[in-house]
Amino acid sequence: MDEKLKIKISIADRVYPLTVDMSQEEGLRSASKKIDLMIKQFEENYAVRDKQDVLAMCALQFASQLEQKQIDSSAENVEANERLKKINDLLASYLDR
Repeated sequence: MDEKLKIKISIADRVYPLTVDMSQEEGLRSASKKIDLMIKQFEENYAVRDKQDVLAMCALQFASQLEQKQIDSSAENVEANERLKKINDLLASYLDR
């Protein structure tokens, strides 16, 4: 069983105290840094005055990346299944001789 850690994560100049499994700490800290980097990029590239708007844009960016990865993965699975079916058909025809 993982031991719980109390950590503080900073996002958009706000600190969030969290209690997490040790196995989650690295991922949460990495995600926090990526969010802050993305916030900085949005603030530099767009005239955004409200942090909530920047955070919404970050959430949309991360969600769309996740969705695209799932779409790509699904397409790869379909392609792999088609290839496996062709191989299976070839093997079946060879064994039926």
